[in-house]
Amino acid sequence: MSKTANAEPTTGELVSQLSEQVSRLVRDEMRLAQAELKEKGKRAGVGAGAFGASGILALYGLAAVFAGIVLLLALGMAPWLAAFVVGAALLLIAGVLALVGKKQLAKAVPPVPEQAIANVRQDITALKEGTPR
Repeated sequence: MSKTANAEPTTGELVSQLSEQVSRLVRDEMRLAQAELKEKGKRAGVGAGAFGASGILALYGLAAVFAGIVLLLALGMAPWLAAFVVGAALLLIAGVLALVGKKQLAKAVPPVPEQAIANVRQDITALKEGTPR
C-alpha cells in the first residue's frame, strides 16, 4: 500500500511524534523551572540583603538606646559607674538567654524524628501481627 496525502500516520510515526513532543515538553518545562528559580533566587538575595541591613541598623539603634540609658543614669551617679551598671545588666541578660538557648538546643539534639520512628515501628508490628492500628 502506498501512502497518500490523506492517509493517517502509522503507529510508528505516532510513537515517534509522541516521543519528540514529550522530549520538547520536558525541555520547555525545565527551561521554565530554571527561569523561575533564577528569578526567585534574585528576590531571595535582595530580601536577605535587606534583612541583614535591618539587623545591623537595629543593632546600632539598640546601642544608642543603651548609651542613652548610661547617660540617664549618669545624672544620678558617676558616668563610669552608670556604664558599668548598664554593662553588667546586659551581661546578666545575655547569660540568662544563653542558658535558655542551651537548654532548648539540648532538647533538639539529636535531630531524630522520634515520634515518626515510633509510629513506623507500631505500623510494622501491626502488619506482622495482622491487626489494624
